[in-house]
Amino acid sequence: MCRWFAYLSATEPCLLEDVLILPDHAISKQVHERYLPYLFHYEPDKDSYSTKKEMSLRNSPYNLDGLGLVWYTSSRADFGECEGPRPVSYKILRQPQTDPIFHSLCAGTTAHAVFAHIRAASGATAITIYNNHPFTFGRYAFMHNGVVAHFDQIKRTLALSLSDEAHALVKGTTDSEMLAALFFTYLEARRGAQVWEAQHPLEELKQCLEQAIETVFALQRTELKKVGKTPDASSLNIAITDGEQLLAIRFRNHATEHPPSLYLSTRAGVALNRKFPGHPDLEGVDNGVQNLKAPEEHGDHVIIASEPTTYKKSDWELIPKNQCIMVGPDMVIRREPVGVQF
Repeated sequence: MCRWFAYLSATEPCLLEDVLILPDHAISKQVHERYLPYLFHYEPDKDSYSTKKEMSLRNSPYNLDGLGLVWYTSSRADFGECEGPRPVSYKILRQPQTDPIFHSLCAGTTAHAVFAHIRAASGATAITIYNNHPFTFGRYAFMHNGVVAHFDQIKRTLALSLSDEAHALVKGTTDSEMLAALFFTYLEARRGAQVWEAQHPLEELKQCLEQAIETVFALQRTELKKVGKTPDASSLNIAITDGEQLLAIRFRNHATEHPPSLYLSTRAGVALNRKFPGHPDLEGVDNGVQNLKAPEEHGDHVIIASEPTTYKKSDWELIPKNQCIMVGPDMVIRREPVGVQF
């Protein structure tokens, strides 16, 4: 499975190098490393062997099929072309640690909203930059870790469910991007054309995402019924942002099986910012840079990531199975169950 990282703050920009490259367990190093605190302890199966096997299955140690990065800037809005921040993308197929452009961008870029994604391709899906997450639709970015089960059987019918405008924005061939387009199709049905150019209430985004997931499950049941089978479960760890809001879910439609890992922190950003005391990898150690601010001066922020990027476990919590996290422009966090029946 893939790995992803999301950062959002209304007041505290992060330096991309600090959050994506320098930590020992930054996402750019998660192509072959795992750090999964709490996952054993809080989600045991009937025996420890089953728990370990399931955790390994949905948290693969090898994510070698490309990196995608989105950060938000106000440049277009500053020139009167739009309202609100807009995403800038950089995607590569080689390993990020050996990419000089990635390192240069991260060393010189700050942002209030950042999405990063390391891909492990599902099935026979092509390895191409067009299939690298995050996928952008207007001001929105969408990324996914997991798999839409039986995608080959349902993708033709799923494509026919998309609006013309949403379908035109699909550039790749993944289950994730098709699910994103279906989400925007339902949002477009409520709000009208070019829906991805405006900000919308988080509650409405959640409802449209749930509708898209329910449609996918209905298509799976219909197609599998034709051959006398029942669908396998799908893992859907999804993040959506418009640069000022964030919605994320950790979801798997199975009574006992668990989705891939997903963590939340409202404190780790201090250790991931060189302006402040602390270190992402070591307790009681500074990051080696002159401390410009005190920890309490750090702005409110939320990080949601497949794995913690700092090693202070108390700064992170494992998001429960089938929970939705919503963060508005006021940085208030709301938690609700994913309203999808299975």
